Amino acid sequence: MYEYRKLTPEQRKELVKQRLAKGFPPHSPPHPIQIEAFYLLTVACYEHQPYISTPYRRQELLNLIFEQFINTGFDIRAWVILPNHYHLLVYVDKFAELSRLFNTIHGRTSRYWNLEDQVKKRKIWYRFSDRMVRNDQHYYQILNYLHFNPVKHDYVQSPYDWKESSIHWYLEDYGRQWLRDAWVQYPVKDYGKDWDD
Repeated sequence: MYEYRKLTPEQRKELVKQRLAKGFPPHSPPHPIQIEAFYLLTVACYEHQPYISTPYRRQELLNLIFEQFINTGFDIRAWVILPNHYHLLVYVDKFAELSRLFNTIHGRTSRYWNLEDQVKKRKIWYRFSDRMVRNDQHYYQILNYLHFNPVKHDYVQSPYDWKESSIHWYLEDYGRQWLRDAWVQYPVKDYGKDWDD
């Protein structure tokens, strides 16, 4: 989105032409793989503005995500909600339902937060992107990546200090040693470089 703005009108036209030739939408993230599998789903606030900056809003969003996803039968395995974006690790068996779910979640939160901030018609969300999980190693690397995300973005010193993260689920169910072993066995390394900076 941000690189597109730097292009000349001719470059934009050529880029859209290339995207359409590949079967991608002209401007939104493509969803080329839509099979039953685990996915990393990522949603950013429009222009990466920190619209989810309070713990209350992060919890409100998380509650709505769980309500909508669970009521539709999706299996959420991990999550992290940050001030300007969020990630979910979800088993998706009905890919076509994702757009409807995100529209509901984002429509409600946009309405609430715009009323709360006394702003009209402010755009809160950008479209979602997805990455299909390839194998067990990729799955656990994503799990670690989500839990480490608040540290990566300099919100906290330790992943355990961020409240709106599934690390607390894993800590309670599996313990700190299991989390440490998973971190050592499936290191994050450069995961997220160039798309979650």
